[in-house]
Amino acid sequence: MPRKKITVVGAGHVGANTALWLAQKELGDVVIIDIVEGVSQGKGLDLTEAAPIEGFDSRITGTNDYKDTANSDVVIITAGIPRKPGMSRSDLINTNLGIVKTVVESIVKYSPNAHLIVVTNPLDVMVYAAWKYSGLKPNKVMGMSGALDGARMRAFIALELGVSVEDVHTIVIGGHADEMVPLKRYSTVSGIPISQLMPKDKLDAIMKRTRGAGGEIVGLLKTGSAFYAPSAASAEMCEAIIKDKKRVIPCAAYCTGQYGVKDMFIGVPAKLGAGGVEEIFEVSLETEEKAAFDNSVQAVKKLIDDLKI
Repeated sequence: MPRKKITVVGAGHVGANTALWLAQKELGDVVIIDIVEGVSQGKGLDLTEAAPIEGFDSRITGTNDYKDTANSDVVIITAGIPRKPGMSRSDLINTNLGIVKTVVESIVKYSPNAHLIVVTNPLDVMVYAAWKYSGLKPNKVMGMSGALDGARMRAFIALELGVSVEDVHTIVIGGHADEMVPLKRYSTVSGIPISQLMPKDKLDAIMKRTRGAGGEIVGLLKTGSAFYAPSAASAEMCEAIIKDKKRVIPCAAYCTGQYGVKDMFIGVPAKLGAGGVEEIFEVSLETEEKAAFDNSVQAVKKLIDDLKI
């Protein structure tokens, strides 16, 4: 049986680390494509030389030619300029929109049946643009949002309680921006509601830190944005599709009325499998949660309306 083929667009920190996670998981052969000559080839070769040490047999190649991405099963789009201190994700919109348009049109030319996972910011807007420019069915296009935001919240809870990250589960919905909505009612440690394990002020602080987690890292790095966790989240989503795992992972998915949202991509709990986004799970929201979610939706909708695509 031939191996699956996964393309990572962009050989920067996010792209290169995504390729590493994919190879370590042996999800398939990996192609890294970038517009800068030599960068994807160099990083691909470097990862190939790490394979005997780590014991993975995934083939990793770097290229500048979209022909080499032909017949990809999954394409992860990380290309775009990263945030710098003082920038919001929406500040990146015009530059990254042009990049996503070029990338997506080149990808579908050679891989018309691929699933697209978008990482480029501002995420929810770029997923919408990728869907529009690709002509793919909406279930085949998704954005890496809640997978990352939820992981950040899980990490903060595990640190606060001194428990294993494996036993912490959370749901973060809404846009991948400061208006995201961590749902503390659905946060548990081995099934125990988080509200029973820590005082409200501690939990509120964690929710606030989750919303600003990307900015916290940008502030510390000063010259770029997060890459280890975003790339790991992308690989997790890719694994769910490649292995048809039916994982329930919050991500930017196309809504057709769920949560009162129509014809746009927003962060919601979704079942990911061989069919891409196979189902959206609609959980009940309290008045305050619904208001916060609607506010997040409106922030994304305004950015999409401004695009006029």
